[in-house]
Amino acid sequence: MSETQGPARRIRILTAKVGLDGHDRGVKVISRALRDAGVEVIYTGLHQTPEMVVDAAIQEDVDGIGISILSGAHMTLFPEVLRLLRERGADQIVVFGGGIVPEADVQALERAGVARVFTPGTSLEEAVGWVRQRFEAPAGRGPAPASS
Repeated sequence: MSETQGPARRIRILTAKVGLDGHDRGVKVISRALRDAGVEVIYTGLHQTPEMVVDAAIQEDVDGIGISILSGAHMTLFPEVLRLLRERGADQIVVFGGGIVPEADVQALERAGVARVFTPGTSLEEAVGWVRQRFEAPAGRGPAPASS
């Protein structure tokens, strides 16, 4: 490492269970897989409100928020997180997530600004690979830009 270049910044992802959904096995599995892949993960726990998630994401200076929703409230909770990020001037934080989401809703969420929605059957390798590809960048340059 040279004197002008500090250590590479680790990818920082906040993972959360938003709403009343109490099934947290999946978010814990993906959080651990990301951690094992070298990503710094902040797991906020169950029953988070969109406001709590956005506050934590800003305080923790994360690159992305990964939301797990199995309750069927994805069309309300994802857009609310996005709205709050915009309202707080933090819309550079990338929102992605997973859960039981119908294909038509996946497309609507992506049009609304959710970067990626992982549905049942997605492998850990695919999810971790997407996070690494989406957020890795040369040292000191922050997250990689979105690709089309």
